[in-house]
Amino acid sequence: MKVSVLVPVYNLQEYIEACLISLLMQDIKDEFEVIVCDDGSNDGTKNILRDMENRFGNLVCVYKQENQGLAKNMQTLINLARGDYIAYMDGDDLALPEKLKIQAEYLDENADCDMVFHESQVFNSATNENIKLFSESYYNWHHIPMRSGISDLIRYGTYMHSGSVMFRNHSHLSETILYECQLVCDYPFYLMNAGYLSANIDFLPVTLGKYRLHTDSFSFRTASDTKRRIQSANEMIAGVRACSRFGVSERVIEQGVKQHQFAAALHFLRNNETQLFTEYINLSANTAGFFNAKHELSWSLRQDPGKLKILLFEDQ
Repeated sequence: MKVSVLVPVYNLQEYIEACLISLLMQDIKDEFEVIVCDDGSNDGTKNILRDMENRFGNLVCVYKQENQGLAKNMQTLINLARGDYIAYMDGDDLALPEKLKIQAEYLDENADCDMVFHESQVFNSATNENIKLFSESYYNWHHIPMRSGISDLIRYGTYMHSGSVMFRNHSHLSETILYECQLVCDYPFYLMNAGYLSANIDFLPVTLGKYRLHTDSFSFRTASDTKRRIQSANEMIAGVRACSRFGVSERVIEQGVKQHQFAAALHFLRNNETQLFTEYINLSANTAGFFNAKHELSWSLRQDPGKLKILLFEDQ
């Protein structure tokens, strides 16, 4: 088995068929499997999956009677994976036809690469309008080399779209789920895999996937829900701190913590949540040094958030 694609699902009746069709109809000659775990959906998702199981022999579906949360869902998926290479896809996103072929061939041909990711097109689900490229538009993208590693993932955050990654299977795969991370699973998952693989992470500058934005998507819900944004920051920081098991220096880990706190501070500044902006900008600067010039500027103007917001976001 060349590739196992992991797809966690919960209440995605509007999007799951298109997602799975985009994976199951991939232009790849090697044997691959798409493994779906439905986490107790109470809409029409299960019926769609059962119908598709009858149509596609390489679709493996697991159905849970009760919702157990994303971490346990992911554990079920990785325990079933048989492929030499592992890929992941959210059940509302799309793969372009040669995604698996191009990434698998790259890993075949580059033995010194352990994890590879591609560019993804962000689009509006309601209008089908293309909005931006995920990695290219990421606010820390100018720091990311063509070959990065776990230190870059820690220090610069989520520059890889969750559905853009493929990596080599390994003997510690079952140990890569952090159960304290129930909302944000992909970033800690990739940190853990990068750590166990001591991974060289290569970027393919070609668009091979589509990231769907809709009113119930993770990004939309997190951007509009303060509690979710705080939980998201806390779980990404938990993932960063867990990398100490791989011998990552405390300095790099603290840089990663600072980056995520600063990112949260910018989110709250943009949303006019001044108290939370102040809290997170103070947290992000509680040790010597700054993440970058923007971080230093934000700290220096922390008592004048109105002026800072104009300086940082007037062109956006």
